[in-house]
Amino acid sequence: MASPRATPFSPTQWLEDNDTITLGTLTLDVLHCPGHTPGHVALVEHKSNQVIVGDIIFAGSIGRTDFPQGNHDQLISSIKEKLLVLPDDMKIYPGHGPTTTIGHERKTNPYVASSQWG
Repeated sequence: MASPRATPFSPTQWLEDNDTITLGTLTLDVLHCPGHTPGHVALVEHKSNQVIVGDIIFAGSIGRTDFPQGNHDQLISSIKEKLLVLPDDMKIYPGHGPTTTIGHERKTNPYVASSQWG
């Protein structure tokens, strides 16, 4: 059975840093985390202590920055300033691979771990 074709659309609103999205009973906080791509965002759900990060950070790795407008330094800053400040036990859902936690990546991820985090 063929998959239905997607209908092209133009967004009516862009997500901005610190926006809040409500979906049913879920409240997601938007964190603008450019670097992998210019407009990349992470979605934080504090009640269940989870963050959806797409291709920003992975278990033991980070997103690619070799795409047009990708920026390695910007990605590292986004991770350190927006994600690694979240609670240690917050579960990370990346775009690929296994889930992980903020604390585990802060301590072991070779791209962003540092003695600053302990």
